[in-house]
Amino acid sequence: MRYSILTFGCRVNQADSLQLEEQLRARGAEPSTAAAADVVFVNTCSVTATADQGARQTIRRIARENPSARIIATGCYATRRPADVEALPNVLKVIPNRSKSDLLDAVEQATPLRFGDGDGPCGALITPGVTGRTAFTFRVQTGCEERCSYCIIPATRGSGRSMALGPVVDEVTRIAAAGFKEIVLTGVHLGSYGRDLQEPSSLLELLRALEAANLDVTFRISSLEPMDCTRDIVEVVAASGGRFAPHFHLPLQHASDRMLAAMRRPYTLDYYRGLIDSIVERLPHASIGSDIIAGFPGESDADFDANLAYLPHSGLSHLHVFPYSDREGTEASALKSKVAGPVIRERGAAVRSIGAELTRRFHEFQRGTVRPGLTLEDGTLVVTDNYLKVRIPAGRQRNERVNVRLVSATQGELLRSINP
Repeated sequence: MRYSILTFGCRVNQADSLQLEEQLRARGAEPSTAAAADVVFVNTCSVTATADQGARQTIRRIARENPSARIIATGCYATRRPADVEALPNVLKVIPNRSKSDLLDAVEQATPLRFGDGDGPCGALITPGVTGRTAFTFRVQTGCEERCSYCIIPATRGSGRSMALGPVVDEVTRIAAAGFKEIVLTGVHLGSYGRDLQEPSSLLELLRALEAANLDVTFRISSLEPMDCTRDIVEVVAASGGRFAPHFHLPLQHASDRMLAAMRRPYTLDYYRGLIDSIVERLPHASIGSDIIAGFPGESDADFDANLAYLPHSGLSHLHVFPYSDREGTEASALKSKVAGPVIRERGAAVRSIGAELTRRFHEFQRGTVRPGLTLEDGTLVVTDNYLKVRIPAGRQRNERVNVRLVSATQGELLRSINP
């Protein structure tokens, strides 16, 4: 059987798709394009209305270009609106997030197609580059107990669930043995890792266990809620000697305390400012990204001005800006005083402009520095430890560790390989 996997949205979905890819290969299935595949898996996102629309458009396009394809839909949009997805052309089955672990068994029951004659679960390890990815995105937690007023994800992902510490270390060891040199740790609410376990643990304990493992791997920590990024976690990253990449993503969402309270975000701007300042002081070259929502219901001019006052002078290096989108069933969707669409677009553009300037400023600060990195693609693209992507001259293979001097925002000078 030929298969294709199309993934929308966050790193958690990317990790889920990577796991699915490995399971398919282990069963003997052959990767293909969506246009030529027998079965196409669409791993959907539902964080915004635009994400929902993108999933629908993709499924319709696949059915149009490959009329014989059988489409399996999963992910957050498929979980939230299963009847809508089932009604789309060529959709054979909709698998909710809670059943992702049994996805292939459900598909085998629903279709006469055989996956293949693989050697079993250990017979087809994914190696760097096989799926187009050099780093391995590894989900150690899923689900969320927080109730941000705008977010539908807790309803689609369920309560927090963590992989036990021992199995995490075992899986990381297996991933490293397959040749991966960078692992991205991710979760729906990564900072809550371990709280739900029978023997409670924490993200800090997990990081210390991974640091102690004798593995030739660099770890990159995915998005953390600000209240979960403790000074101890920052110190583990800073003191790790490069084992953990100096790269943080800490979603602020808004610089107005009034808006943060309406969003049910459990911190203030002063807390967030102190956190960012402490990271910059301890790790001056760290990349620090953030998310901002533009046009949340009730956002006044004064509220929006708080973004304009804080963001340009913050220690952030890049911004992801999301126009507010009603998610039916959330508290925010029932709020009055919705912001008009043109105003949302105008405010979003203003914050994106600030984000572009923050990125330019960070790139300029990095000019002339030497950073360790990992080669991607054909070996001419490097992602540095602090998440800059620069081109280097040809001559390297994918998945090599190198040191580069940053000549510009897009170009690096190769100094030497640091492969052992």
